[in-house]
Amino acid sequence: MKRPIPVVIALAMTAIAVPHGARAELIAVFTKNTTNPFSKAIRTGSDFAAKRLSVDVSHYVPTTGDNPAEQTKLVDDAIAKKPDIIVFDPVDNQKMVPAIDKINAANIPAIEITDRAEGGKFVSSVLPDDYQLGLATARRLLKALDGKGNVVILEGIPTTTTSIERVKGFNDAIKESPAVKLLASKSGGYQRKPAQDAMEGWIRQFPQIDGVLAANDSMAAAAVDILDKRNRKAVVVGINGSKEAIDLIKADKMLATGEFNGFVIGCLGVEIAARSLRKQEVPKEVVLKPAVYDKSNFEQYAARAEMRECPTLEDELKN
Repeated sequence: MKRPIPVVIALAMTAIAVPHGARAELIAVFTKNTTNPFSKAIRTGSDFAAKRLSVDVSHYVPTTGDNPAEQTKLVDDAIAKKPDIIVFDPVDNQKMVPAIDKINAANIPAIEITDRAEGGKFVSSVLPDDYQLGLATARRLLKALDGKGNVVILEGIPTTTTSIERVKGFNDAIKESPAVKLLASKSGGYQRKPAQDAMEGWIRQFPQIDGVLAANDSMAAAAVDILDKRNRKAVVVGINGSKEAIDLIKADKMLATGEFNGFVIGCLGVEIAARSLRKQEVPKEVVLKPAVYDKSNFEQYAARAEMRECPTLEDELKN
């Protein structure tokens, strides 16, 4: 999988305004499921941006998990309602290509967020660089371990770009430290319970675990919980930049979290959609730069992590 290449584009600093008396544009926002905090954060960011930009947002969310068949049906439902534009997070970057082709055939423009689909046409994309995010987060953990010790990896969903790239970044960081030993690497599916089960098994198997690299904050929090229950100590990092992670960092139970913030992605996806509809210049691609929160800097990211304030597109491109 090719990693995204950042595109920098000059954008006018003009406010986005709706002509007096005009109907608010309708943006259909597709997220992956009803339960994952990341997807919920995308919806919250979308709603914040919609209010600021005077657009209407309709949410389309599979109720049976990351289900391509259900998301495809939701695409059909949305097309029938004729939104002005779609912000789309595919539940599967391969299986959702036919549904994206339907959106294209209906001449509804689309903005791609979170995962790069393997087909279809998009006006713009808002994507993380998951490899760099994994690399930076792992380096922060290994620095705390002074470049030595035993570590484990809690992977996400093995078929998703986010997990594949983050785990690659984790492993490449480990290769930089010859005195670090990778004991085990296993999927926790980005979910708390499978991650708890994996940690329970590792604690029984390995007498010494010094570090835990978790591909999202939910799994990192699960690892912290099991370590506490079993009276074991290890340095833990996650990815998301969630409020839960920041609270654990404040409590000295977690070292750091890499920012992969659904709220920010929802904010930017809707802003780009509104700009596109209003014939303003938009970037072909926005690649979010990796940021790692720890106890030394989390306060500067608090508004984003607590979902209190949407960053603007200009702010994001300046960072």
